[in-house]
Amino acid sequence: MSELRQAFPASREAELSRVLCVTNRHLVADGASLPEAAAGSAGGRELADGAAEDVAHTAGAEDWTPFLRRLELVVRARPRAVTLREKDLPPVAYERLAQEVLALCRAAGVPCLLHTHAALALRLAAAGLHLPLALLRELPLAQRQRFALLGASCHSVEDVRAAERLGCSYVTLGHIYATACKPGLPPRGRDLLRRACAAARIPVYAIGGITPARLAEVCADGAAGACVMSGLMRGSDWIPGIEKIC
Repeated sequence: MSELRQAFPASREAELSRVLCVTNRHLVADGASLPEAAAGSAGGRELADGAAEDVAHTAGAEDWTPFLRRLELVVRARPRAVTLREKDLPPVAYERLAQEVLALCRAAGVPCLLHTHAALALRLAAAGLHLPLALLRELPLAQRQRFALLGASCHSVEDVRAAERLGCSYVTLGHIYATACKPGLPPRGRDLLRRACAAARIPVYAIGGITPARLAEVCADGAAGACVMSGLMRGSDWIPGIEKIC
């Protein structure tokens, strides 16, 4: 656990220092689409504080500017790490977005883990890699050992034990509370979290329906912290005033 905490630097804000931000650009409320003719183009300007912003971060007709603006403000608040999830992007687009996000995170001193794309994470020197457990099992040992930070998504105590055996430095476990991200699926609950934390020798991060108030609950259950997606991609529960800036 100490190695993970050294690699994920603590935040000035006690709550966010226990939070892994999981991205979902679709949740950014002011997302926009550019005309099809702009697909693949890129322009640039500087934000007032000097942070780089491409005016037309595009994949197809998709504009990434609102998402990147929001993420820049999130990383300034210094969560423990960012996981670039974005599973629906094709590989070429994901790589382009990863380059942008890695630059933002490095400027803020926040580790950025890529999701799913192991070879790309190594090539871009990301801080680590997060995988679904099924993909982790397929990753050769030699590749797993190249990541200082390696995480897996787990849904049971057995999953957590398997992830440990495969060399993970942390796991996520959920979903713990009801969440709009998993409509119709009942939460697995805090009892599972307590049992998993008791069985684990690596940090366990709760995921699913985590609010600032619930962060204290899951940490009391033994979790190292929590993963937050919706609460950081939209709204201001975690970072008061962020929507006035975005």
